[in-house]
This record gives sequence, C-alpha cells and structure tokens, in this order.
Amino acid sequence: MALSRRVQLQRGEIDMKKLMTMTRQFRDDENGAAMVEYSILVGIIAAASLLAVLAIGGWVGDQFTGLCANLDGKGVDAAGVAGNGACVPTP
Repeated sequence: MALSRRVQLQRGEIDMKKLMTMTRQFRDDENGAAMVEYSILVGIIAAASLLAVLAIGGWVGDQFTGLCANLDGKGVDAAGVAGNGACVPTP
C-alpha cells in the first residue's frame, strides 16, 4: 500500500508541476496582447483613412459645384456648342 500511495503522490506532484509550468507560460505569453494592439492600430488607421477619403471627396465636390456655378451658361454643351452649357447634375 505504501508503494501505491507514493506513486499517487508522485503523480499528483507531477500534475501540479505541469499546471504551474503551464500557468507561468500563459502568464509570460504576450502574443495575445500584441494581436490586440495590432488590431486596435489597424482599426485606427482604417477609420482615419475613411475620414480622409470622405473629407477629400466633400472638398472635391465643393470645387466642382463652385466651378459649375462660375461656368453656368458659359460652358460648352455635349454637342460642343459654346455658350449653351448648363450645370445639370446627373442622377
């Protein structure tokens, strides 16, 4: 009986050592933290890119609207006739 108890005790000690080793490895592993940081960084870059595209698109639209207002009636129509052009937005 003493031998089987000793084997069980050694087995318990080995399992506990494995558990402690796994716990230390999990604590020291920083791969998950790096992945979260990169994900946040990608999200910030994507949001900034989207805002930049929207802002530039609005500015370009305003420039064309101003140009159209300045050229209204003075531009060239689709047939190439001068002075008949009109700013009509296409749907």
